Amino acid sequence: MPRICYVEKNFRTSTRQIINEANAIIKTYQAQGYSLTLRQLYYQFVARDLLANTQKNYSRLGNIINDARLAGLVDWDAIVDRTRNLKRLSTWEDPSSIINSCAHSYRTDKWSSQNYRIEVWIEKEALAGVFERICNELEIPFFSCRGYTSQSEMWRAAMRLRRWERGGFETVILHFGDHDPSGMDMTRDIEERMELFGSTVDVRRLALNMEQIDQYSPPPNPAKMTDSRFASYVQEYGEESWELDALEPQVLSDLVRDEVLFLRDENEWNARVAEQEKEREHLSATSNRWAQVCSYLDRSDETDCVVCGAAWDEDHADDCTRDEDDE
Repeated sequence: MPRICYVEKNFRTSTRQIINEANAIIKTYQAQGYSLTLRQLYYQFVARDLLANTQKNYSRLGNIINDARLAGLVDWDAIVDRTRNLKRLSTWEDPSSIINSCAHSYRTDKWSSQNYRIEVWIEKEALAGVFERICNELEIPFFSCRGYTSQSEMWRAAMRLRRWERGGFETVILHFGDHDPSGMDMTRDIEERMELFGSTVDVRRLALNMEQIDQYSPPPNPAKMTDSRFASYVQEYGEESWELDALEPQVLSDLVRDEVLFLRDENEWNARVAEQEKEREHLSATSNRWAQVCSYLDRSDETDCVVCGAAWDEDHADDCTRDEDDE
């Protein structure tokens, strides 16, 4: 992993300790295949009682990590910004390479033979990377709401789900949001607007819920008094709130996996996987024999027999078919 020194820096002993703790947390996450946002790293410090949960400490940690990366003490790949990404078109060395890529990425819609159509909806864009991994593994779509979802996007989602419902599927949204006045209300908002637009989707709030707060003890924050839903939230939950980012990525992944596997017919799924693998083998064989494919296409025309390459006519078609049968 790249640790590159661009600027020489001398750190105080207390700052060095924070850098060492950060690297230990990063190493644990990387061993599980995860990268971290700065906010996720910060919440791990808070959960371990290494920092008090204040905006000042969050800013301080950000400055320390920034300096440590420049000094070559923290892996540049370890902290990611999931809200800013370069977009570009894919390119290929030759046609066989794209066919080979297709062989690895080719997937059939295995949910088409299931009873359910499932989507994962996440309040925060910053957590999309965590959910992308598990959702891709389970081959279900995920959607970053970025707070309250816009009316246009909510309508499009309802129309999408209604198409599945008309096809006989039961639709399910697995919703993940902060446990704060707005984060809790967002689940209600999704349910009501889906119903308004004619979808019968089952909206299931998987996190963040009080049972997870009791189990994992994420660090609390004061609920925002300026939130219009503050009074009703405080009446039910008290004045503390909790952020979804504070849960370990593995915990979030397990919540998705357990719910999806509960709904999925494994026998039907495995049968579709076997069919897909056979079709992938055909694509791989085409890629490996690309030179032969090109040679055949270059010397053939519409009068050639696709079986033996001889000139095509109806009598030959009968003879060639009989020859194949005899073999």
